[in-house]
Amino acid sequence: MSGFPDVRPRRLRSSAAVRRLVAETTLQPRQLILPLFVRENATEPIPISSMPGVYQHTRDTARKAVAEAAARGLGGVMLFGVPEHKDATGSGGLDPNGILNVAIRDAVSEAGDELLVMSDLCLDEFTDHGHCGVLDAAGRVDNDATLQLYAEMGVAQAEAGAHVVGPSGMMDGQVGAVRKALDGAGHTDTVILAYSVKYASAFFGPFREAVGSSLQGDRKTYQQDPANAHDAIREVDLDVAEGADIVMVKPALAYLDIIRQVRDHVDVPVAAYNISGEYAMVEAAAANGWIDRERAILETLTAIRRAGADIILSYWAAEAVHLLDRVR
Repeated sequence: MSGFPDVRPRRLRSSAAVRRLVAETTLQPRQLILPLFVRENATEPIPISSMPGVYQHTRDTARKAVAEAAARGLGGVMLFGVPEHKDATGSGGLDPNGILNVAIRDAVSEAGDELLVMSDLCLDEFTDHGHCGVLDAAGRVDNDATLQLYAEMGVAQAEAGAHVVGPSGMMDGQVGAVRKALDGAGHTDTVILAYSVKYASAFFGPFREAVGSSLQGDRKTYQQDPANAHDAIREVDLDVAEGADIVMVKPALAYLDIIRQVRDHVDVPVAAYNISGEYAMVEAAAANGWIDRERAILETLTAIRRAGADIILSYWAAEAVHLLDRVR
């Protein structure tokens, strides 16, 4: 009959079965990493007010979360330590008996090789000024002095059992310094997930509550300018040349274009961090009844995958496994 369309794309949307068949982007548990905060000497989990449903864990509850992550088939956990005491050099991050290295040992003993134990390699949780490195006499972050501490921290984490270390401080040369130190200490199989593209973002706000940050000032002199894209590719190239096994873009949602550019540019896996502020916005909107929470979670994670991320760090990672069973 004339006047009717010859091509009907809606046929491929007509049922859940056909939508599953032709879906271009897939999201699987193995691609998801769950960040966990472990607080020194905590006796019960402490809710993070700006991140509903997320806690500063005790050692015991962190172990349970790791076991659950393994049981759900997640790709791994990313551990952050929340120490009781801080100092100018972040010495707690290098201490074999500091909370982060203890949490790494706990996680590895709990999960074995069932999932990857990843560790944040940065000093900001451990410094009393809250910056990602040590400060010089003028109060600026001293890049090269910080590299030495990162190298020592990386070895300490590898010796605690971390399968993957994540240099996240955006110091020039951090990947090379950590790789050299790991190899020199015999940890040639330890993977480096480089926070290669990390922007000075407003969306980090809730994370600073999560780690009890003591930040004074801002990080604009070492984290990237949100206005710049070419800079991201330059940073990625440098990290890959220095030995990064995986590169990461952080944040994710406001930088989907950067994820795509990085994915098209490199031949190593690309990760993206669905960060605290992105999580908090969805949770707040859902709590007010403005959006469908579960659909928004899956749509967010799928968008990050569609942009090109092979791996996603997300506070929804464990829950998303259940939601995926009901997708489409």
